[in-house]
Amino acid sequence: MSQVPKIAMKKRVKINGMIIALAFILVVVFHRLFFRAAALGWQENVLRIIGLVSLLLGQVIRVSARGYKSEYSKNSHALIEGGPYQIVRNPMYLGILLIGLGVVLMLFNWWVAFLFLFVFLSRYLPLIFTEEKKLRSMFPGTYEVYCRRVPRIIPWLSSLVKIRVKEYLPIKPAWFKKEINSIVALLVLILLFFLWKR
Repeated sequence: MSQVPKIAMKKRVKINGMIIALAFILVVVFHRLFFRAAALGWQENVLRIIGLVSLLLGQVIRVSARGYKSEYSKNSHALIEGGPYQIVRNPMYLGILLIGLGVVLMLFNWWVAFLFLFVFLSRYLPLIFTEEKKLRSMFPGTYEVYCRRVPRIIPWLSSLVKIRVKEYLPIKPAWFKKEINSIVALLVLILLFFLWKR
């Protein structure tokens, strides 16, 4: 919700890049450990479809959240409570979670999901807590009310049942420009893993 200073953002991108590079190296070196050894028949196709849906939904959430934030945050002087921020307080992190789980379901053994969740929580929970502390000081009272109304990262089932996609996940073509590098990198990475696996 708040705009992260450029230096902090560069540091974040660098750390995330190092984590992705390390994960890529580990998967390449220990590919027999990480990849599913044999096709599971029809279950393989089901896992790939669920993984692809999760990945695409995660990317849409990230595009919507980032675009909505840049358009409505008034340079971090306004608390964002609309768009995807009505569903969860951290929709960009929810997007990353869905993308990661999607990749795991498409390519890897089931236990890799637990490894991914451990790395995800270790990386993003401290960031979330730091951001929340900052938002509490920037928007005293208002942020507490928002926190009581909207969950941190996993949406409530009741909000998903009555979801209005255009309201909760607005998308503008211009918003994709900010995410195009990560989208292309993700597609290339998945393609490389598929080629490697075969």
